[in-house]
Amino acid sequence: MKYMLLMQFGAEPVDFPPLDTWTPDEIKAHIAFMGESNRKLTESGELVSAEGLDGPEAAKIVRADAAGRPVVTDGPYSETKEFLIGYWIVDCEGPERALEIAAYLSTAPGPGGKPLNMPIQVRQIMAGPPEEM
Repeated sequence: MKYMLLMQFGAEPVDFPPLDTWTPDEIKAHIAFMGESNRKLTESGELVSAEGLDGPEAAKIVRADAAGRPVVTDGPYSETKEFLIGYWIVDCEGPERALEIAAYLSTAPGPGGKPLNMPIQVRQIMAGPPEEM
């Protein structure tokens, strides 16, 4: 079964200082953890895709006008407190394994090497009715 694991900022109170306050070594450690996590998931055959995303200040909202042409505005709105930082798509045995992977990813190191314990949203990619979690 495929699951999307969404790393969100602002979804819950988390001690996640802005990246511009991290030292270069703290950023390197965080990126190394993510790279190692992706390597392990690739070796286990569970990783389908993983990407980090640009900050919300670069996001655009697109709607179609009456003729189907794109109407582009900046987004999300300035009052938005939550945004997507990145995601993984994994193909694993079932929901229990998807939850295990999400818990591990949640422990990515932050400032001082302390685990961030970020909230990771887990959602089954629909190919039929969802499994119970």
